[in-house]
Amino acid sequence: MRYLPKSPDERKLMLDAIGAGSVDELFAPIPERFRFTRDLCLPPQMAESEIVDWFRARAAENANGQQILLGAGAYNHYRPLAIDTLISRGEWFTAYTPYQPEIAQGTLQAIFEFQTMICGLTGMEVANASMYDGSTGAAEAVMMAMRVTGRHEAILARSVHPEYREVIATYAKYQGLPLTEVGFSTNGRVDLEALDKAVTDKTACVLIQSPNFFGTIEDVVAIADIVHAKGALLVVSVAEALSLALVKPPAEADIVALEAQSFGVPLSYGGPYAGVIATREKFIRQIPGRLAGQTTDRDGKRGFVLTLSTREQHIRREKATSNICTNQALVALMVNIYMDVYGKVGLRELAEQNLAKAAYARKTLGAKAKVLFEGAPRFNEFVIEGTADAEAVFTRLSKDKNIVAGLPLKRFYPELGNTSLWCATELTSREAIDTAAEEVAR
Repeated sequence: MRYLPKSPDERKLMLDAIGAGSVDELFAPIPERFRFTRDLCLPPQMAESEIVDWFRARAAENANGQQILLGAGAYNHYRPLAIDTLISRGEWFTAYTPYQPEIAQGTLQAIFEFQTMICGLTGMEVANASMYDGSTGAAEAVMMAMRVTGRHEAILARSVHPEYREVIATYAKYQGLPLTEVGFSTNGRVDLEALDKAVTDKTACVLIQSPNFFGTIEDVVAIADIVHAKGALLVVSVAEALSLALVKPPAEADIVALEAQSFGVPLSYGGPYAGVIATREKFIRQIPGRLAGQTTDRDGKRGFVLTLSTREQHIRREKATSNICTNQALVALMVNIYMDVYGKVGLRELAEQNLAKAAYARKTLGAKAKVLFEGAPRFNEFVIEGTADAEAVFTRLSKDKNIVAGLPLKRFYPELGNTSLWCATELTSREAIDTAAEEVAR
């Protein structure tokens, strides 16, 4: 009975309580043709030791030494061993939420330090204690802008991560929030002329991404001038957090929505990750999620408390800033440790390595294919258009060379044709780039 939630005696008690003589009688109202009467087609049960052996055998089938030239919102960076060692310490495994500061000082201090470092990274004045991920963070930032301005329309740059835009569209649909998309110019940046025409006195915010989905760094100052002239807010989404160690932070923005996965969070097939919203202090009451603050106790000793948490668990639903019921505290702790391990100088040096690797990859693949969106600065991603089918290149490199290739873009941007988005990080080898270039030329 180890894995069964109820014993036969317990089931009989429940059936007696509802006046049913048997399970068949309980389900009698369901037509017989819809009832499943045969056994499941599953192999026979195994002992625990056999299950362990089975999983070890499956793990041995995984490819080792795989090279990844794919980014698109999830980046393959080295994770210092200190991260997993430290997050496994018992001090972090406190209550689900740190409402009781006397038993959750470790978690609260980590959150406070996380918020502080995120502010330094983004150029903002306040940051929340993290969100689920970058996509929900961007969506919540749009909702926040709507509350701040009292307006109910938003503009999204088409160069924002397409899956981020899908998440925002889901939020907007049930908020009755009209969304407009603005395209990109030949250099991959937001079309400023089209943006100027699109922003009206009904626009709550404009959302851009920088570096954007194509790896291009947007002209945040020029975009901010256009947006602010119409009384709207500028939201900047950052999917590659490491770029902020080298690229000027988007201080002209009103809200920054950040995906912090690059800072010590494993790829993990897409999650869990840690999103962040950072903003100006005057908007603090409209920030979703929670904030941890620093104070002193009655003996004058420094302590940390949950300062702000305007969620529907705590206040009236119509006054809540978010229905996201928790933050990614343990994942944010990974981010915290990563930033502490590298420090300001280390992060900058790491970002410079990424820039150099991407420059080599762009030059090498560019000798075999056309590089798109020239003429604008970029970080560690770029788009190429080749003669070989992008999907076929992806499949061949994965199957034959143990390399995860650039992302084929036809599914998201059919107007770009046979293109793919490539990425290089500090973990990308010269050999992998050279091999990929040869495959692109086939």
